[in-house]
Amino acid sequence: MKKGFLFTIGAFILLISFSGCGYNGMVSREENVSGKWAQVQNAYQRRADLIPNLVNTVKGAANFERETLTEVINARAKATSININSADSLTPERIQQFQQAQDALSSSLSRLLVTVERYPDLKSNQNFLELQAQLEGTENRISVERKNFNDAVQEYNTHIRSFPNNLTAGMFGFERKGFFEAQAGADKAPTVEF
Repeated sequence: MKKGFLFTIGAFILLISFSGCGYNGMVSREENVSGKWAQVQNAYQRRADLIPNLVNTVKGAANFERETLTEVINARAKATSININSADSLTPERIQQFQQAQDALSSSLSRLLVTVERYPDLKSNQNFLELQAQLEGTENRISVERKNFNDAVQEYNTHIRSFPNNLTAGMFGFERKGFFEAQAGADKAPTVEF
């Protein structure tokens, strides 16, 4: 009886020490996901901050289509209104909602830049060229930060789903986080016509 009791106590201590290490690892990985998410938001915020300057430059340099500018302004407002501030909110549904708003903004910006081609004076405007270069650089930053975020989410999700960590994750409420996914139709090459 004494051996059974000691065995039970030993197993309990072993279980607690394993789960404690797993818990700390989960907290660390969850904080990493939060940090990567903050960088994603930072890159998107940079883009949102550049857009008013770009729109004002376009407005001032050409008698521009109001519909295109209005579409960009509205898409920016919608994209900046969707905020995911904590790691607990990083569900696949919330990420998809955030991504759809950002994709709509990307689409309207693309239409704006295509429309600019009809305005030679605007295309040679130094302010516009600088803003366009900054916007391109920001789009690259967004891509890098999204990849870093997805890498952190993959590491976190793998960690909480692995045994014995899955036991600890279930006890303390650690749940899977959502990924950024490709935009619908991104698997098809765009049609280029001259």
